[in-house]
Amino acid sequence: MVRGKRAPLVRVAAGAAGTAALSAALGFAPVRDIPPAGKECWATHYGPMRAGARTASGQLFDNARNTAATSLSRRPQLPFGTRVKVTNVANGRSLTVRITDRGTFAWTRAAPKCLDLTDRAFARLGGVLDPDAGHITVREKILRSVRRPWRP
Repeated sequence: MVRGKRAPLVRVAAGAAGTAALSAALGFAPVRDIPPAGKECWATHYGPMRAGARTASGQLFDNARNTAATSLSRRPQLPFGTRVKVTNVANGRSLTVRITDRGTFAWTRAAPKCLDLTDRAFARLGGVLDPDAGHITVREKILRSVRRPWRP
């Protein structure tokens, strides 16, 4: 056994254990990036995207389709292809979107962002694009989750 190859692994493991112990000692809890069931959250919209951009699922982005992105840090992660019913709580409008992308936003109590919608989906729910209203308050309901890997 080569000693040089084992030592770095021990240091990495000790570093990870030390970080976890420090977090526990300071009272930091793991962040849950998911709106509590039945609670309202914010839906934003993509805004301008360059033509031909690819989503995280590999599909070409189309701002005129009813698709959405969820947070990269959401746990449990919604698989690509999952259908989600989104309802605007202000006006009762709803539509079904398909998850095709991951966003860099996170759900927090101060800013409970849950979905990033295409401009078409945002407008159909009653969101104002110009001037940009920023977000709409919605409820999300997972209709169908894809069990196997989804391919565009």
